[in-house]
This record gives sequence, structure tokens and C-alpha cells, in this order.
Amino acid sequence: MLLVADIGGTKTDLAVFSEASGPHTPLAEARLQSAEHASPEALIAAFLAGAKQPVTRAVLAVAGPVVDGRARTTNLPWVLDEQTLKQRLGLRSVRLMNDLLAVAHAVPLLRAEDLETLAAGTPEKGGALAVVAPGTGLGQACLTREGAHYRAHPSEGGHADFAPRGSLQRALQVWVEEQHGHVSYERVCSGLAVPGLYAFLRERGHAKEDPALAARLAGTLDDTPLITAAAFGAPPDALGLAALQLMVDILGAVAGNLALHTVATGGVYLGGGMSPRLLPLLRTPRFLEAFRAKGRFEGFLQRVPVHVILHPRAALLGVASAGLGSD
Repeated sequence: MLLVADIGGTKTDLAVFSEASGPHTPLAEARLQSAEHASPEALIAAFLAGAKQPVTRAVLAVAGPVVDGRARTTNLPWVLDEQTLKQRLGLRSVRLMNDLLAVAHAVPLLRAEDLETLAAGTPEKGGALAVVAPGTGLGQACLTREGAHYRAHPSEGGHADFAPRGSLQRALQVWVEEQHGHVSYERVCSGLAVPGLYAFLRERGHAKEDPALAARLAGTLDDTPLITAAAFGAPPDALGLAALQLMVDILGAVAGNLALHTVATGGVYLGGGMSPRLLPLLRTPRFLEAFRAKGRFEGFLQRVPVHVILHPRAALLGVASAGLGSD
């Protein structure tokens, strides 16, 4: 019996699988708010108390790099250690893996209904695959073909230097640098980045802020869902929509960069919690225009397929696949 979890900065998905059930069929599952628990052990214990399944092993996906069996979560004040978790949870084994590595494990298992294709391209059989996932942060990973299977490789490319395109993005870089120093792609292309993009455009007078939305934002700790909902409302909020359009422009460039870094002739997959929410904008030409705007390699990127992952628990699918040995 295998416990799996996708521990994110905002939420944690947990499930129990068995060899017989396979990675597509959890025996129990739940979504918990990460910050409502004092520690990862407390979070897992709360889930197991309700799941009532006799688990013996665990594989946990973590939003952050995993080194020597330890991980410090990027957007939570938690340090996870395989041996410590094993002892405190009373399990036979505990394995930590990067959360985007988990999503990468899931990609070969995704079905047609789990994807929306933005560009069919001309995929190369056995070609490398790239994964870009804007969620709370900005995750990246890739897969390369080795024999009959794909091997997943982790990346922390979301923390690489932001390379702005055009005058608006150059102004954004200066604005973010004044506040944070280093300007990574995650600072301008993630769920955490949305309130900053909104504030940046508001300060530039890009559009007038709606007083009702401003009042709601003043009373919440998480601005991103409110801004996103307003942007796609009827009528759409001009400032919120502009913030998401700016994010989609940057996301297109990020995805195109990773496709070039990895020579992703098999396709690029957009995951994370934000990608499905951004679908109305991803379906417009602006995303693919930014994705392909790579000078002499525009023609190469026109052949690269681009898909949005719609599976609501892709990371859990990947963790289960790795833990059950079916990847």
C-alpha cells in the first residue's frame, strides 16, 4: 500500500494506491490546505486518519529541489527529510521527489481526455518532452527517451533570470528588481506573480482599478483567485485581464526557451494549477506567438506540439507511477 502526496505551497493532494489498483485508480484521496498544518507530518497524519488505509510506503512530491533525501519547500517554511518522515510516520520507506519531476513521470501516462492541444505540430517519435508548470511557483522538467521508456529529469529553471521582451516587460523587470533584487521567471510568471503584475500595471496607469475589486482584494490573503476570476468575468476586469495577458506572453517565452534548451521535438506540456485557468488566453494567438518568437528557430518551434494538461491530479499520477514501478 503506497501513500503519495503532491505537497504544494498552497494545497497538498494526497492519495493511497496499491499495486492492484494501478496509478490511475486511488483507493482514497483528498486535497488539504498546506498552510493549515504545522508540519508535513501533521498534514499526512490528518489525511491518514480519514483515509483509514494501512499504508507501508510513501512517495512525496515537493515544490523544491531534493538533495540527499532532503528538501526545503520553496513557498512553505518546511524542511522534509526522508529518514525523519519514515520514523515519525512509522513507514517502511519514504522517498522525496521534485513536484515537476512527478508531473513529468505522468506525461507518458496521460490520455487524450487529459490534454488540450494548442498546436498539433509534427511530433518526432521518441523525441524529448518538456514540461512547464505555472502553479504557486513555476516548475520545469523534461523527459528523454531511453530504450522503451522515458526518463524524467528535474529542473529549477523557473528561478533562472527573467529575459524581458519589449518595453513593457523591460519596465516590469526594473519594477520587480527594485522590490526583490533578483528577477526570476517565477517572480513574473506564476500564481504568486499575478498580484505583482496587477500592481505593476495599476501603478503604470494601464487601466483604472475597479473599486469593488480593490475592496475585495484588501480583505483577502490570496489575491490571485480574485484577480483571475475578475479577468474572465462578464464584463472582464480590464486591469486583471491585462495582468494575465502579460503573464501569458511571458509563459509563451518560457515554454519556447525550454523547448530549445531540451530540443523538445516530442512536445511541450503546460501543467500546474494556473494553465487550465488561463485556457481562454492560451487559446488566443498571443501564447503561440511568444512561444515561437525565437528568430531563426521560429520554424523549428512551429513543428513542436504544445499541450495543456487538464488532468486535475497529474502530479499524483506521476508519483504513483514512480512509486508503483509502472513508469
